[in-house]
Amino acid sequence: MGKTKKRRKTRTSPLVKFLGIGIILGGLVGGGMWLTPRVSGLYEELTGWPPLAKPITIEELKQSSSVLALASLKPEKRAAQLQQLAAEENILARSRARYLLASDLIDQYEGGQALRYLEGLEKYYPVLAPYILLKRGRGYELTNESAKAQATWKKLMETYSDSPVVVDALAMLGKYNAKYWEQAKSEFPYHPRTLEIVRMELQEKPDDPKLLVMLARVGRDYSTNQIRDRLVLEFASELTPEDWQAIADGYWQFGETRKAADAYGYAPMMPRNLYRAARGLELNGNTEEAKSKYRRLAQEFHDADETGVGLLHLASLSTRQQAVGYLDLVISKFPPEAPTALLKKAAILEKLNNKESAALMREKLLKEYPNSEAAVEYRWSVAEKLAEAGNIQGAYEWVQPLTENTKQSDLSAKAAFWAGKWAKQLGKEAEAEATFKYVLTNQWQSYYGWRSAVMLGRDVGDFTTLREKIPQVNQPYTRPVPPAGSEVFKELFRLGQDEDAQILFLAEIGDRQELSVVEQFSQGLLLQVQEEYRNGIMKIWSLSQRENPRDVAQWLNLRQTEEYWQGLFPFPYYDDIRKFATEHQVNPLLVISLIRQESTFEWNARSTVGATGLMQIMPATGEWAASEINLQGYSLTNPEDNINLGSWYLNHTHQQYNNNSLLAVASYNAGPGNVSSWVKKYGFDDPDVFVENIPFPETQGYVEAVFSNYWNYLRIYNPEISQLLATESEGENTAQINYEKGE
Repeated sequence: MGKTKKRRKTRTSPLVKFLGIGIILGGLVGGGMWLTPRVSGLYEELTGWPPLAKPITIEELKQSSSVLALASLKPEKRAAQLQQLAAEENILARSRARYLLASDLIDQYEGGQALRYLEGLEKYYPVLAPYILLKRGRGYELTNESAKAQATWKKLMETYSDSPVVVDALAMLGKYNAKYWEQAKSEFPYHPRTLEIVRMELQEKPDDPKLLVMLARVGRDYSTNQIRDRLVLEFASELTPEDWQAIADGYWQFGETRKAADAYGYAPMMPRNLYRAARGLELNGNTEEAKSKYRRLAQEFHDADETGVGLLHLASLSTRQQAVGYLDLVISKFPPEAPTALLKKAAILEKLNNKESAALMREKLLKEYPNSEAAVEYRWSVAEKLAEAGNIQGAYEWVQPLTENTKQSDLSAKAAFWAGKWAKQLGKEAEAEATFKYVLTNQWQSYYGWRSAVMLGRDVGDFTTLREKIPQVNQPYTRPVPPAGSEVFKELFRLGQDEDAQILFLAEIGDRQELSVVEQFSQGLLLQVQEEYRNGIMKIWSLSQRENPRDVAQWLNLRQTEEYWQGLFPFPYYDDIRKFATEHQVNPLLVISLIRQESTFEWNARSTVGATGLMQIMPATGEWAASEINLQGYSLTNPEDNINLGSWYLNHTHQQYNNNSLLAVASYNAGPGNVSSWVKKYGFDDPDVFVENIPFPETQGYVEAVFSNYWNYLRIYNPEISQLLATESEGENTAQINYEKGE
């Protein structure tokens, strides 16, 4: 049997774990699991506080402390250091250390010792006062003092009646009197603790539609769609329009667009709902029904933002003559969508052999909307054809205006980069250098930002030198702090109290399915600390797809922060990556970049063809690689084994292609046979031209994605490159990390 490294704890009901149901309390008040006699003797000293100590303010919470560096360690790994910090004069470090020690002890059912650390703590650590009382009650419960436990939880409810933690207290009290669970359901129906109570009750009453609706309204994982399905199929007549709204939003959130379309038909009538109903029908091939919904949207909500987008879709489903009319309406009434409408109308007029009118539409596009994505698309399409025909001068002239366009997009970065390449071919060295600097300064996060840095001669690693580099990697000393949520939530997150942080965050959101930009970003960070990297990264990346102008503005502000880029490019499995990349002589940042593209850090990822694990290794390849390095009893779902085998294979592909990372990475995706045939067919005089010539769209995108990942990891985590970009941008914020002294 192959070894399998455990990556997830066995799933236990959060409420069962929280309440301690099933735990035999007697005999749990023994000595501390990690405490030496010397430390035990310090307890009496630790119960006092410095005479001049003052409560910690919110501003003081933003200060870094050595405690935060211990937040991600296992309890047994940090206990000794926390015990020392718990006796410090510094009140912030002292309070944080005591809270963590108490939490760890309670998790080990050591209530008596936890109570000592919690004594008087709420006075000096007011931000977590409700949680201190909650844990104190649990400490009493673990010492079989249930009366004191209940009194403490009731005190929490009285003292902090506005805090969501009240529901945690109700959940605990409900073990002794069921009326408290009923109170939670009636007063706080969408709190996560209440929903756990509801799930327990559903085991007894599986056909209660009220309980099902409560879960359907706030379910934030795909499995909740099963509950929505039951409500739609079995209890449709009992659902209110608001229930239908929640059901539809839930379906939409998880990509069930056809089901969402039907559900939106019963939800309150509003532009967003009608647009989504139409779009859901369109995506699933129900063209005539979709057209009807789009027309209704235009008739009933003719000025709504959704109507402009809806008319674009309607035009794409209609005859050419009808489409021209819809596009004219967009051009005249909806400026954000007008550039796209102009380009689409020009294409239709061209097909109708009305070339003069088509040219006028394109001229209008370039004159009135020169910085739009549609204008970039048009300029690039013309330039690309000119370059293919050998007219480099013409191609350069068509894309050169884009070097003055600060709009950030993949296509504009690509077009501007090629303007630099073509300028260089034409002998315009000064123009080429200026263009590459423009791309590096304004499109610094893109694949073409990296290629521009290479063209400028910056020491960032090229296809031929990247493999041998071992860049310095400085990881953040502490966790990034989410921008959304209360100060209580943020402090819990800093401390690594992830379950409590998750519960509180969801409680603060309530039953809202549509999150703000900063809320969705914070949700992405929460998913990542639970090792849900793929979902977390997607939550953050999808912010770039928002269309509402206010959301776009918030996203643009967010992407100027270091936390945003750390969230998009996290660095899990760092020790294993560094170890095996060094052992197999490949750049560790190239390894993590490949992992991010292959599996998005999902250790158990499995493709339809059988590729498995972090680096998506085929079983036969894994068997061969394991024999080459004499790795016995391996498992492709064991991250350590997978990184070991994948790093070796990446080294092997480099050896096949004379250490050229472009060909090695392309071979990792498409196989050596395909890559060798492409080199013979297209040549390899210019690697950028070779990338453009790769005939497999998947492999071309894969190559660009892996090296884009590499560039972003380099600029985020390597201080030299961060400083280089700061210098290049002349003080413009490029989201570098401010490193603190740490390991």
